[in-house]
Amino acid sequence: MPAGKLNVIPLGGLGEFGMNCMAIRWADDIIVIDCGLMFPEAELLGVDIVVPDLTYLIENRDKVKAVVLTHGHEDHIGGLPWFLAEFNVPVYGTEFTLALVENKLEEHGLLDDAELNEIKPAERFRIGPFTINPIRVTHSIVDCVSLAIHTPIGVIIHTGDFKVDPTPTDNQLFDLHTFAEYGKEGVLALFQDSTNVERSGYTPSERAVRTKFEEVFHRASKRLFISCFSSSIHRIKLATEMAFQHNRKVALVGRSMTESSEIALDLGYLDIPDGLLIHPGQIKDFAPERVCVMISGTQGEPMSALSRAAVDNHKHAKIESGDTVVLSSRIIPGNEKAIYRVVDHLFRREANVVYDDGSWPPVHVSGHASQEELRLIINLVKPKFFIPIHGEYRQLRRHLELAKSMHGAVGQAMMIESGDILEFDELGARKSGKIAVGRVCIDSGSMGEVVEDLVIRDRRHLSEDGIVLPIVAINKLTGDVESVEIITRGFASASIESEITAQSRDVMTKTLEGSSTEEMRDYGVVKEKIRQDLKRFIVKSTARRPLILPVILEI
Repeated sequence: MPAGKLNVIPLGGLGEFGMNCMAIRWADDIIVIDCGLMFPEAELLGVDIVVPDLTYLIENRDKVKAVVLTHGHEDHIGGLPWFLAEFNVPVYGTEFTLALVENKLEEHGLLDDAELNEIKPAERFRIGPFTINPIRVTHSIVDCVSLAIHTPIGVIIHTGDFKVDPTPTDNQLFDLHTFAEYGKEGVLALFQDSTNVERSGYTPSERAVRTKFEEVFHRASKRLFISCFSSSIHRIKLATEMAFQHNRKVALVGRSMTESSEIALDLGYLDIPDGLLIHPGQIKDFAPERVCVMISGTQGEPMSALSRAAVDNHKHAKIESGDTVVLSSRIIPGNEKAIYRVVDHLFRREANVVYDDGSWPPVHVSGHASQEELRLIINLVKPKFFIPIHGEYRQLRRHLELAKSMHGAVGQAMMIESGDILEFDELGARKSGKIAVGRVCIDSGSMGEVVEDLVIRDRRHLSEDGIVLPIVAINKLTGDVESVEIITRGFASASIESEITAQSRDVMTKTLEGSSTEEMRDYGVVKEKIRQDLKRFIVKSTARRPLILPVILEI
């Protein structure tokens, strides 16, 4: 075994939902596994997406050799445009994954300079000291792989997102045999998806949804709207097959739904009979019982097609009394309010709404492994070291306990979080330090600008306590104060605002009267004195801390 240390450093995705990104380093070579995004919490006001902080990689820029993708979900590829803007390195991924990446990079003007390399299950490729063997797995998106990474001191397996589906709709079977072969040869470490560790038993097959879809198509007497993740090609394929059987035309509504379906059609993952697809503008030309609309917006995104249709604000998708709306997706943590707001609007339109309420047969099945599938892979691989990945802290901890309970299957189970440096050498494995990690907030509405923490803090400040604008008009010739005004927004109720405003005006007048001629010539000093005195008065009077922005006008 060669002397040296293998470092595995998660830059995101451990202790949080989304933003999956992991660096693997041997000597002067680093490969990056996935580079995803996460959607912002409610307190990140005005932020559209969050991507990993790449400071560690930037500090080791010359060592970063490539990024390898496990599959095409946003929490695994969504951060790539910001990654490739910093590192012009090759990207490796399966056919469908790279097709999604191409669309994303073209949107950001990065496609011409990108080097995209297609990989296939069981076809090994080499990057520096690493030989990587993609292993076919099943998930809620097509063309997914786990990665067996051969390093100078042993094999580590990164599962990516997966479930063990014995009857996948595309008949591309989960490659249990290769996992078992690696288990016989010996695996240094297994990094396993923790998303569904809280669920007992097995995750149902994608085919379990067919029964519910058959029931929905049979009962729907008017238009049928189906919303699922645009990347769920399995689900789109099922819906189009059912629509064909029930003599319904299919319209694709929503940009992401249209783009994903076009990619899947081009690559052969979807096969839609001629004449089945219609343009959204043709929906009104067919009888309601002859139409099935595949519509994006399953997470209640404010400007998505479904959200707009729910409030009768979509050009083509009109939802009327008696129409059926199916939400065939999971609720991403943090999106509950937005989703149920859309559901409420749909009920107000007297639509028949079908969503995942835990009943059987299911309208949605997860793409992540439950406890028994996690145990199955651990038993096959029998790793020397086991590390849970992809999940919030409670999920990582429960996954750790599950692995520890499997006596004989796991040598040692270890817990790490984003930023921890996990070091392997001939003596074993240990946490050898921590790097600075964090999140970069992006406001995509302003050409993908990075939103600084200070901006978010100011937005939060404004949302909680409002703003006060003290305005002083000063005669440019004489230096005399001509007028003093106060404007407030979101600060106090109308009943007390006039009283506080009048008192604040008095405070400002006293401040100005107490200022020397020299101070009055320096507007910066005058502004700060007004701000400080008003702040003391307002905090004392109202116990609130609005943003105070003094303005001086020369007239």
